[in-house]
Amino acid sequence: MNHIAKLLVCLLAACGAAAQAQTTPKDATPATIAANAAAAQRMPAYDARIEEDIQHGFVGSIPDAETLNAEGKTVYTLKGYEFLQKEAAPQTVNPSLWLQARRSMAAGLYKVADGFYQVRGIDLTNMTIVEGQHGLIVVDAMLSAETARTALDLYYRYRPHQPRLPVLAVIYNHSHVDHFGGIKGIVSEADVAASKVQIIAPAGFMEHAISENVLAGNAMSRRTVYQFGTSLPRSDRGQLDIGGAKALSKGSITLVAPTRTISRPIEKLNIDGIEIVNMLTPGTEAPAEMIHFFPQFKVLDTGELAVQTQHQLLTLRGAEVRDGQAWANYLNAALVQFGDGTDVLVGQHTWPVFGHERVVSYLSKQRDMYKWLHDQTLRLVNHGYKPVEIADYLRKTVPASLAAEWSVQGHYGSVQRNAKSVYQEYIGWYDGNPANLDALSDTDYGRKFVAYGGGANAVIEHARADYAKGDYRWVAQAMSHVVFAEPDNREARELGADALEQLGYQAESAVERNAYLTGAMELRADHANQKGGGINTVSADMAKALTIEDIFDYLGVRLNAPKAEGKHIVLNWNFSDSGKRYTLNLENSALTYLEGRNAANADATLTLTRAALNAVLAQKVSLKQALESGQIQCQGDSRAVGALLGLMDNFTLDFEVIAPNPELAPPQSR
Repeated sequence: MNHIAKLLVCLLAACGAAAQAQTTPKDATPATIAANAAAAQRMPAYDARIEEDIQHGFVGSIPDAETLNAEGKTVYTLKGYEFLQKEAAPQTVNPSLWLQARRSMAAGLYKVADGFYQVRGIDLTNMTIVEGQHGLIVVDAMLSAETARTALDLYYRYRPHQPRLPVLAVIYNHSHVDHFGGIKGIVSEADVAASKVQIIAPAGFMEHAISENVLAGNAMSRRTVYQFGTSLPRSDRGQLDIGGAKALSKGSITLVAPTRTISRPIEKLNIDGIEIVNMLTPGTEAPAEMIHFFPQFKVLDTGELAVQTQHQLLTLRGAEVRDGQAWANYLNAALVQFGDGTDVLVGQHTWPVFGHERVVSYLSKQRDMYKWLHDQTLRLVNHGYKPVEIADYLRKTVPASLAAEWSVQGHYGSVQRNAKSVYQEYIGWYDGNPANLDALSDTDYGRKFVAYGGGANAVIEHARADYAKGDYRWVAQAMSHVVFAEPDNREARELGADALEQLGYQAESAVERNAYLTGAMELRADHANQKGGGINTVSADMAKALTIEDIFDYLGVRLNAPKAEGKHIVLNWNFSDSGKRYTLNLENSALTYLEGRNAANADATLTLTRAALNAVLAQKVSLKQALESGQIQCQGDSRAVGALLGLMDNFTLDFEVIAPNPELAPPQSR
C-alpha cells in the first residue's frame, strides 16, 4: 500500500479476520452465578407488550437473515446465534442482556402502518421505507451495499407493485457509516446525478461522515474490535449481541453525497405526496443528526435518540463526548412538537412502540434518564466527587421509576460509563487530585506496583485470594499492573483474563461484555495475530469524499517528527480540474499547508487532477505509477516527494490494548 493510501486505514473499523484464541472460555464462578441471580431480581417486570411490538406487522423474512456478496461470501447472517433460542439465561450471561439479545433476533419486513414499513435485523441498522404516490422514500441505507440491496429486495418481494416503485429519495438520519454505507445497494450515482433520486442529510453531514474517524481513526478501529466483539466466537461465553442489534455486516461501504441539506432547526419537506417534518439534533448521538415526523402516518422516527436501550454518551471505541443535556432537551422538544400527533414511534435501531400513551411515556422516560444522568453527575461534581465515586454511587441510586423501564436499561450504554462521560465533558481528564496531575505511565506504574507488593508472585498470590472472593474489578486492575510490568508473565495474564471473563459474564451492557471478553481472549493469546476482526471500510467512495484538506491534515498526523528534525521540504500541489493550488510545507518538524498559492521556493510542483489523486488513494495506481504515466506531473526535484513520504508513520491495527506497546524510542541526541 502506498504512503498516501495509508490514510484510509483509519476510517472506522479493523480490517481482516482474526484467528480465535485457543484457550476455551471458563465456567461462571459461584460469585458470578450469585451476581447474575441478583441481577435477575432487579430486572423490570416482564412486559408482554414489548414482544407484541417486536412482532407487530411482521410480513416476511429470509432464512437466517443472510446476505452473500458477489463472490458468494457471507456479508451478514444470524447463523451462530441458535444458542439464544433457550429462554432461560445461562450462568455466563447477565439475564437482562440475555433477554435483550433474544429480542434482537427478530428479522424481516414489518408493516408499521399502511404505506410505512421497516426492514429490521438484516444488518446493524434498520431501513425505513415509506410509500409515496409514485415511488419510495427510504430512511437510512444501512452499513453495506449488499445488505441494503437485500433489505430493499425483501420489501419488493412482499410489496410487488406493478410497475415496481422506484426509490425517489433517501434520507441519511445521521453521519455514522451504518446509516449511509449501503447507499449504492439501493440507488445508483447516475440516477442521483440525473436528479432522479434525492439524497437528504442534516447540516454538516459530509464533514462529519469523513472527519470524525480520520485523525484518530486507526485507534478507533482497533477499539471497535473490543466494542463490538468482532473477534469473539458467537456463544453464551462469547459475543451474543451489541446492545440492540446482533452484529456488523462486512460488505461494501459506499457513499453518495447529499443533494439536499436540512439546515433549519425544524424543516418540512414534501416528497412525492409525503410530508416529513425534520428536527435537527446536532451534538447528540452524532454531530450531524435529526429526527423525522410523518404526520400522515402519525409516526415519529427518533433515529438513534430514543432506541430500546440506554445509549452511550461516549463510545468505547472513542469519539467526541455527547451532550446528555442536549439529548434530553431534544427529546423534550420532540414531545412538545410531535407528541400529540404520534401514535407510533420507530427508530433506526431496535423495535417500535405502538400506542399514543405508551409513546409519550417512552419518550418521557428516555428524556428523564439522560437529564438525570447529566444533572446528578454535575451535582456530585460540585460536591467534589471523582468520576469512579460518582459512577459507583449513581448506578446504585437509579430512580425506581427509571429502573423499572426496559427501554433505559444499560444494554448498550450504562449508568457508570455515562456518568464518567458527563464528568469528562465538563471537567476533562484531570480529577483534581494533584497526585494524578503527572501520573506515571501504565508500564512505570506497573513496575512500581509490583515492587511495592513484594514482587509479581506475591501480588498474584494476593490477587488469587481476592479472585476467590469474587473481587474481579480489583483483580483485573491488579493483574493489569503486573502485565504492564512483566508482559510475559503467564500467571498474571491468565488470572487477569479470568477476572475480565467473569466481569463480562456479569455485564448488562453488550459492549462492555464484548470488551471484557475480548480483553480476556487477547490476554490468553500468545501472538499478535490473535488480534483483529471487524469490517474493512476502505473504499473508493470514502477516498473520494475526503477533502484535500483532510488528506493534508492526516499527513500531518502521520509525520514522525523526530525523523523530520532539521528537514525543510516545500511541495506545491496544483489541481488542474478545479484550479485549486496548495503549498505543503515541512518545517520545524511540523507539516502545514496554505490554500490558494504556490511557493516560489518549492522543491517540487505536482500537477494533477482530483481523479488522479482518488486513484492513488483507492490504490488503483501507486504514486510511482501515477508519476511515470503522467497522471501526476512533477516539476522540480521528484526526490523531495519521496523524502517527505518517507517521514510518514504507517499505522497498524494490531497494537496492544491490554498489554504494553513497545516503548517509544527517545529522540536522537542533538
